[in-house]
Amino acid sequence: MSRPRTDPALRAPNGNAHAPRERAVEIVRTLRERGKTAYLAGGCVRDELLELDPVDYDVATDATPDEIAAIFPRTSLVGAAFGVVLVHQGKGRTGKGRTTEVATFRTDIGYGDKRRPDRVEFTDAQHDAQRRDFTINALFLDPLDTSESTHGRVIDFVGGRADLEAGVVRAVGDPARRLDEDHLRALRAVRFACRLGFSIDPATADAIRAHASDLKGVSNERIGEELRKMLTHPSRAQAVCLVDELGLDTPTLGRAAVDPGAHPLLAGLEADASFPLALAALAIERHGRDPLGAGAADAVARWRRALCLSNEERDACARILETLTLLRTVWADEPVARQKRIAMARSFPEAHRLLGVIDPDAAAAVGGRLRELEPIGMGLRPEPLLDGEALIGMGYTPGPLFARVLDGVYDAQLDGRVSDRAGAERLARELADAFGV
Repeated sequence: MSRPRTDPALRAPNGNAHAPRERAVEIVRTLRERGKTAYLAGGCVRDELLELDPVDYDVATDATPDEIAAIFPRTSLVGAAFGVVLVHQGKGRTGKGRTTEVATFRTDIGYGDKRRPDRVEFTDAQHDAQRRDFTINALFLDPLDTSESTHGRVIDFVGGRADLEAGVVRAVGDPARRLDEDHLRALRAVRFACRLGFSIDPATADAIRAHASDLKGVSNERIGEELRKMLTHPSRAQAVCLVDELGLDTPTLGRAAVDPGAHPLLAGLEADASFPLALAALAIERHGRDPLGAGAADAVARWRRALCLSNEERDACARILETLTLLRTVWADEPVARQKRIAMARSFPEAHRLLGVIDPDAAAAVGGRLRELEPIGMGLRPEPLLDGEALIGMGYTPGPLFARVLDGVYDAQLDGRVSDRAGAERLARELADAFGV
């Protein structure tokens, strides 16, 4: 008989009865009913014990991938070679269903590519815990046994619970061995420590320093993803400081920091700062704060490959730096139309926010000027009175000079010289004659 939905084992900490936890617990229950050992595992256990909301829930079991596929009607054997099966439950709103990762307890043997084990052997929970990266990620939780707490009963083979209580990120077993298996674990240690407000165990930190150069062998894509996670979290300044302190800055970003202990721009950003904005702040801090921003722009160009940035991320960061340079140099002396065009740029809000961290007085002056510009003409960002179709309708043949005519008309609209369609058409004819359209 199934237990009622009010069962504490089925409730996520936030009380959401439809949370991923419920689905994972049902998988645990089904496996238990088939005589298998099964627990919640890894990061979801860590986060629950810290009263955080886990992003997702994973299940670990002694059932083999074939047995898991036989027990559950809808599965995907995406990582069966490593004992990982995706179990699909329900259809959901999208019709694609909800997915929970179920992994067989295993030991990893050999890490030839310093990323994935060469092969695995299926084992029990204790040996599975011992092959994981950090003790705080090597905990299991029996959600069906609520005698210990409403979360369930913790199964701890590596001292992870004590490290959670002490606020320590510690490698499981020999730190050097754990890092040698996957060099990216050095950056993961930094990310976990800063995200959780923890310290890194001294022996683990020493091993990271000793093997920092090994990070060069990790793919740019994986390094970039770790940096992306760090820089989009409010603890971004602490994370970059720790990256510098542990000697991970050169293998990650290409060169050592000029001033490793100072990241006031990153610290001054709002908690929800975007990745391109945080990256722009980091580029300025590491490569100078000259008003022209050449050093920072060059850094972003180099990081395109080093961090495997998407074109969109690279371009967004570059535009923020370009707009910031305009605000720090020529903005105040530009004519009204040009100031409004700068303010209309997609990069302007974030460049203005970054200027507020670098020079609050300058940012306040820009904000004041924006308020002065608002009543001039037809506002800061008016819809153009004319477009290409309008010029064609006026009898002009499309050509390369069309843009000059339209830009001239729109500038007049921005600075208040034109305020209606008739005036825009008169000016367009004057400009077309002058340009020879």
